[in-house]
Amino acid sequence: MKHDCKRSRIIIPFLALVLCASLCASCGMPAFAPERSAPEEETVIKISEGVDTACEITGYVPYSGAYGDAFLSDGDAVAVISPSSLPTREQVDATVAGLQSWGYVPVEGAHVCDAERTLEDCLSDLVWALEDPEIKAVFCVRGGYGASEVMAVMPEGLIETAGKLIIGYSDITVFHSAWTDAGLPSVHCSMAATFMDLPAACADAEKRLLRGEIPAYRCAGSQYALGGSTEGILIGGNLATFTSVLGTAHDCSKMEKPYILFFEDVEEDLQHIHRYLTILKNEGVLDGASGIVFGEWTDMPVQTGDYGGDSRGGAFTSVADMISREFLADLDVPVAFGFPAGHGEVNYPLLMGEEIRHTVSEDSFTLEPV
Repeated sequence: MKHDCKRSRIIIPFLALVLCASLCASCGMPAFAPERSAPEEETVIKISEGVDTACEITGYVPYSGAYGDAFLSDGDAVAVISPSSLPTREQVDATVAGLQSWGYVPVEGAHVCDAERTLEDCLSDLVWALEDPEIKAVFCVRGGYGASEVMAVMPEGLIETAGKLIIGYSDITVFHSAWTDAGLPSVHCSMAATFMDLPAACADAEKRLLRGEIPAYRCAGSQYALGGSTEGILIGGNLATFTSVLGTAHDCSKMEKPYILFFEDVEEDLQHIHRYLTILKNEGVLDGASGIVFGEWTDMPVQTGDYGGDSRGGAFTSVADMISREFLADLDVPVAFGFPAGHGEVNYPLLMGEEIRHTVSEDSFTLEPV
C-alpha cells in the first residue's frame, strides 16, 4: 500500500494537538491554542491594455436626432441616484458639487447613499427620477452590480414615456441596452470620477455631450485592426455586463437596424474575456455587427489559468492578439482596438443608441456622429 506522506504531515500534527488537549483537560491544565501565522498574500500582477491610445477630438457636431429635448440646459434639474452598488458620501457630494458647477440643479434620490438598501429602494429612486416632470436627466453616481435586477422589475413602458438621458457606464451598461432597445439615446461616460480625478479633456467632452454637442474622435491605429468604413447604432459598454443582457427583454442586440459594438472591461483575464466573446459569437452578436470598437482592458490579472493561448497555436501577446486570432477570421467589418474609454484614468464619453460612422485605416480610426 502506497504511503501518503503529504496526508501524514497534515493528520499527525492534528492528532497530536487533540491528544495534548485531552491530557491537559484531564490534569486540570489549560489547553493551548497553536499560533497560526497569517497566510501569505498571493501577489496578483495586473496589466492594462488600450489605456495609452493617442486620441484627439476633431470637432463637435450638434445633435440632430429625434430626442434633442433630452439634452441639458442651464438650470435643469438632474437626478443623482445609484441604481447599482452603493456609493460613498464623498462620491455623492463630488457629483452634486460637480453638476452644480456645470450649471445644473442636482437632486439626490431618497436612497442614493443609504447605509443599506433593498431592491425596492433602488427601483424607487430610478422610477422617481423618470416620472418626476421636474427632472431632466438621470446621473448615476457609480456602477458595481445590481442594474440587471432593477431592470427586471422596471414598469413597462416607463423609459419610453420619460424620454430622459441616463448617464454612466460599467454596470449601467444594462440601462444603456434598455434605453437603446426603447429607441432612446444614453450617455456612456464617467460618473462620480468625472468630478474627482478625470482628465480635463474627458470631463469637458462629457460636459459638452450632455448639452447635445457630440464629439468626433480620431485615435491611433493597431496592427490587429480590420480596415473599412461603416455606419450603425452604437451599442454595448462593459463586456461582462452586456453579455448578461443577452436574451432578456431589454437586449438591444436584437434590433433590426445595423449596429456597431463597443466593449471594455476591468479585472477580467484573457480566459473570461474569451468566454464572454464566445457567448456573443454563438449568439450571433459579433457576426451581426457592422463594426466593432474595443476600448480599454483595465487591471487584467496576468495569470490566465488554463487559457493563455498555448492550446491555440502559441501564447497570446495581448487581448487584441487573442481577439484577432480567435474572433476576427470570419469577419469582414471594420474593427478597431484601444478607444480610450472604460475603467482607466482616461474615459472619453460616447453617445449610445445613436448612429455613428466608424472608419478604420492603416494607422488610425475615427468615430464620428452621423
